[in-house]
Amino acid sequence: QLQPVESGGGLVQAGESLRLTCAAPDHKVAWYAFTWFRQAPGKEREALACISMNGVRTNYSNSARGRFVITKDNARNTVNLQINTLRPEDTGRYYCAASNIDCAHKIDFWGKGTLVTVAS
Repeated sequence: QLQPVESGGGLVQAGESLRLTCAAPDHKVAWYAFTWFRQAPGKEREALACISMNGVRTNYSNSARGRFVITKDNARNTVNLQINTLRPEDTGRYYCAASNIDCAHKIDFWGKGTLVTVAS
């Protein structure tokens, strides 16, 4: 069973950039579609970006489009989320999730998340 493992979170200053990484131990990222979610303090978890199994197609939420970039690195077996020009409202726990089918389909596996705190 896939257990995505997120890393790269931490305390950053507003305006900086950050790259989050999702690893898939003992699995291949090419076998799944991956979605990054964010849960801000006191808010519901929201989907930010998704990348298809073959890495060709990506989808972004309105709140993520323009500053967030999702990529899949088959050689390193990781899925990455680049966040540019960080804002305090980007603070939250970021989760990596995988689907056996495709983006916008049922999530089958969840990571435990990595915490991002953006200081103003």
